[in-house]
Amino acid sequence: MANETKQVAAKGQEIQKAAPMHIMSPFEEMERMFESMLPHGWMRPLRWAQPLWSDLTGGLAPRVDVIDRDDEIVVRAEVPGVDKKDLDVSMTENSVTIKGSVRREAKEEKGEYCRCEIAHGAFTRTIALPAEVDDTKAKAVFKDGMLELTIPKREKAKRHSVAIQ
Repeated sequence: MANETKQVAAKGQEIQKAAPMHIMSPFEEMERMFESMLPHGWMRPLRWAQPLWSDLTGGLAPRVDVIDRDDEIVVRAEVPGVDKKDLDVSMTENSVTIKGSVRREAKEEKGEYCRCEIAHGAFTRTIALPAEVDDTKAKAVFKDGMLELTIPKREKAKRHSVAIQ
């Protein structure tokens, strides 16, 4: 069992094998394809419509870029419509978790007609980092719906040149 999960390389270093990918079955792939082509809830016409996160912010979860630099890792997340007070960022040595929520209210009055809509949604996204980081020295900046985290790498995780003989 130990041979399946780890291999020992030269000089006592361990190499971790990647976890196997989840391959979608033909049924899951067909369902995903239909959901992308047809409007939400088309199979349940009598069910109450529930707002989706995509209705509130334009996507199911924030889009994220992870940039691996020599001394640091930069994580950028798009979180439009989310206030700074509604964001929560937590991290470990090898992952970042971004949580947030958004609430939107719309009110329209025309004569005797009044329409009031309230929608809210929440998300959680955990991103695996490509190297071990020093989570105590992380910096976060939030501006115009863009969250940017700058996280320095640990000394042992930094890239080093290796001389070829």
